[in-house]
Amino acid sequence: MRTALRISPMPGRLSPGSLADVVYEQIKDDLFEFRLLPGDLFTEADIAQRLGVSRTPVRLGLARLEREGFLLARPRAGWQVRPFDFERFEALYDLRIVLEQAAVERLCAREPMDLAGRLGALQEVWFVPPGERIGDGRLVAQLDEAFHCAVVAAAGNAEMAQVHREVTEKIRIIRRLDFTKDFRVDATYDEHAAILRAILARRAAEAARMLRAHIELSKSVVRKITVHMLHEARDRAG
Repeated sequence: MRTALRISPMPGRLSPGSLADVVYEQIKDDLFEFRLLPGDLFTEADIAQRLGVSRTPVRLGLARLEREGFLLARPRAGWQVRPFDFERFEALYDLRIVLEQAAVERLCAREPMDLAGRLGALQEVWFVPPGERIGDGRLVAQLDEAFHCAVVAAAGNAEMAQVHREVTEKIRIIRRLDFTKDFRVDATYDEHAAILRAILARRAAEAARMLRAHIELSKSVVRKITVHMLHEARDRAG
């Protein structure tokens, strides 16, 4: 099904390479905000017309998204948002668990003062009383993603952090769907706080166990996703 793309006009006087970067970011944002859904079809001409640019930067931006696994090129049909592949998403979640548990082990081996400094900003966000918690599921989804990326980055392995960020982007749409349920907001605050306390106490096995359970709960959403859920999310996004 062809999709009516809702995309803002592009800024003028940019080089094809810069325009390609803007196209890339715009389309990726459309994916994460449910303006483009898995399975949707569109053409380079559709995007070039709506953005007011030539097809060269559009082609470059779309090719980058294809390399990263977000889009598929369809001969004689243009482009397609990669359809849901449940096994692929579950494999990405399994990889995320491995990376985050490894990060926790590295963190728990650090000195307490060093550890407290590395995780200080996260404590300010997640060690808050219930009355001060953010209730906007969309914003909490972003904070949840930032929490896990910050834990991995704090472990000090830049290559591990880069791979984790790439995995994070590929599963972002599922995490956004997960936070359309109100109860997940409070549960996330409680679980993140508990994980942080275990890491700060350098209880590596406990922190790794809680982290795995926390991620597995999000992973369980994968098999429950339906086309109806995705369209509901698009309607809510406006």
